[in-house]
Amino acid sequence: MDFYLLAFILILLTGSVLVYIYYLKEKKEQLDCIRRGFCPHCKQDNIELIDQRSSGCSGPTLMSFECLNCGYTNSFSVQNPDSCCGGGGCD
Repeated sequence: MDFYLLAFILILLTGSVLVYIYYLKEKKEQLDCIRRGFCPHCKQDNIELIDQRSSGCSGPTLMSFECLNCGYTNSFSVQNPDSCCGGGGCD
């Protein structure tokens, strides 16, 4: 009985990790499409930035996008490469 419980937990854990990796891959592909200037859902160039929030000097920026054509919306947490704290230059 202990073997079956261990096998079940191992399968469940492996499945959860694989699903999360797939989710992150899809999210990255969607952000890549948006950075190229088109909607990942309808493939039109009607995507625009509707909100951008920063969590401070060295934190990530939360960017929300919406497609004016199909209504697709999504938010992405993006690390700002030119943040002032990245080089230790905050005053």
